[in-house]
Amino acid sequence: MKRLLPILLAPLAATSVVAQSPTLTIDAGQPVAKASPIHYGLMTEELNHSYDGGLYAELIRNRAFLNDARTPAHWSAVHEDGSASAIALDRQQPLNTTLPASLRLEVTSASRTAPAGVANAGYWGIPVKPETRYRASFYARTGPGFSGPMTLAIESADGATVYGKATVPQVAGDWREYRVTLKTGKATPTANARFTLKLDRPGTVWLSLVSLFPPTWKDRPNGLRPDLMQMLVDLKPAFLRFPGGNYLEGNTIAERFDWKKTLGPLTERPGHQGPWGYRSTDGMGLLEFLLWTQDMGAEPVLGVYAGYSLRGDYVKPGPDLVPYIEDALDEIEYVTGPVTSKWGARRAKDGHPKPFPLRYVEIGNEDFFDRSGSYDGRFAQFYDAIRARYPHLKIISTVGNEQPAEKRVHSRRPDVLDEHYYRNTVQFLRMSPTHYEGYDRKGPEIFVGEWAAHEDIVPWDPRSRTLPPTPSMKAALGDAAFMTAMERNADIVTMQAYAPLLVNVNPGARQWRPNLIGYDAFRSFGAPSYYALRMFSRNYGDSILRATLTGAPLLTSVTKNSKSGAIFVKHVNPEAAPQTLTIDVKGLRSVRSRATATVLSAAPNATNSIDEPTKVVPVTQTVSGIAPSFTHTFPPHSITVLQLETR
Repeated sequence: MKRLLPILLAPLAATSVVAQSPTLTIDAGQPVAKASPIHYGLMTEELNHSYDGGLYAELIRNRAFLNDARTPAHWSAVHEDGSASAIALDRQQPLNTTLPASLRLEVTSASRTAPAGVANAGYWGIPVKPETRYRASFYARTGPGFSGPMTLAIESADGATVYGKATVPQVAGDWREYRVTLKTGKATPTANARFTLKLDRPGTVWLSLVSLFPPTWKDRPNGLRPDLMQMLVDLKPAFLRFPGGNYLEGNTIAERFDWKKTLGPLTERPGHQGPWGYRSTDGMGLLEFLLWTQDMGAEPVLGVYAGYSLRGDYVKPGPDLVPYIEDALDEIEYVTGPVTSKWGARRAKDGHPKPFPLRYVEIGNEDFFDRSGSYDGRFAQFYDAIRARYPHLKIISTVGNEQPAEKRVHSRRPDVLDEHYYRNTVQFLRMSPTHYEGYDRKGPEIFVGEWAAHEDIVPWDPRSRTLPPTPSMKAALGDAAFMTAMERNADIVTMQAYAPLLVNVNPGARQWRPNLIGYDAFRSFGAPSYYALRMFSRNYGDSILRATLTGAPLLTSVTKNSKSGAIFVKHVNPEAAPQTLTIDVKGLRSVRSRATATVLSAAPNATNSIDEPTKVVPVTQTVSGIAPSFTHTFPPHSITVLQLETR
């Protein structure tokens, strides 16, 4: 990475010597505009094992035996000396029509001292934590003549150590559900473990929907992983855009996110093939997404399928599109409808009588990829139907101003345009001083629904797979520079969200980089960009102040909290040398002599990882000598938030 450093510094070298003492002038007396209260948020989709094997806390991989049509992927027969077992997929003994395959376990030799059964290694290991309760469940039916106990255990990968176990006293008869709780003792944390189900006597048992959950966020059944949720909550997101991205569209129409099939008991969720090379369980269904927003104190930004899928399938505007529009209207009713409505009643049946708030609905995703040119017509048809039934909703077009004019919607005026920016750090440094300054303040609003800086290799280049899954400090500098541009224009840039959000860092788990938060089975960490985003989102006022920087590129944004009087000055120094600014704050009667400075600074090639999760983290300190005019030195390769207290 060191050889790439000159590329980062060169574009700013000329401008950094224009003036010996750059000056930042802040007009605190008259705000430029109100800052959007929902500016910072999250975008999510199922890639990099973000849900299954990530945020969704289920530990069993291929729990319904549908990941592979020929073999029981991620399952293996286990037996000890003197015992024997074999496993196979069986489509003749399904749990139901929704889950049409089961696992047939045949134990031909077993005893109490030498049991035999089946094992699942989870998503790159089952995480073992000390003094922890795990909830296990499974459906089973038995063959003729078998009735006996089944022991469930979390054990080491070689079976030599048992971390926790529980026994179902009797498994017998036709399909039924069994539930037990396993508790670990004083175990050393590890992911090198497996989950087993064993018999102590010969027999045939069919299994379906085998599940293992650790403790979840707010102890919700079918819930989310607490450490990842805490990292998301710490970002103070105002919204969550879901269900994604390409995950919304699917590779084909049949593989889209079909929200009605994600409701209700897990036995009624078939799952579906996702666009990133693996199957989704749909354990993260529409209600789980809504509960996710609720648990973060955020509001939903709902993406609805709009008739285009990634491999080019599309639905022609007109009568063919009507069923999909009706489906979207039903979805909005599920989210917002009273219990007296059809889909509001279904939401209540699913356990949430109270409607969820909803203000923004996005029609499709990245429809600028649709070569048919049908998006204008499809958008217009969705727009008219949603506007007629839900006139208060703001409707988002997936084609923004960063796309050629011929791809944009012209037949209707969208309320919001979704713009996507994946740029390298140098590009973000160059565009940030002026980007969005010329946008029409009368709208449409701008939603930067996906954005991220990379170092030098574009994310879709196969060579990016050889790089770490999360970005370096160099990329964080580009991210922060672009955030200053978006924040300076937060009157028109209503919402923005970094993407992708999550990545399982195990080999074979990811399809994209860079990503904001990395994890394995039980550890997690934030990239330098995560901390940059957290610094920005947690230090954000409700009004935008005019900031003029002379003698250096404008990589600064300033907002003010009108209630507390706090002024947040954010500044990015991408250079290899410290940068001293004279900061003049106009329009204030006085300012406290001490301020708080939160600084993220490191060499451009420095990064965090699963083994070094806090190598690059912010440091907060008190700064003295603050006055209406003062000087401050920003470290090299740094992102700084100065919080000034006014009196």
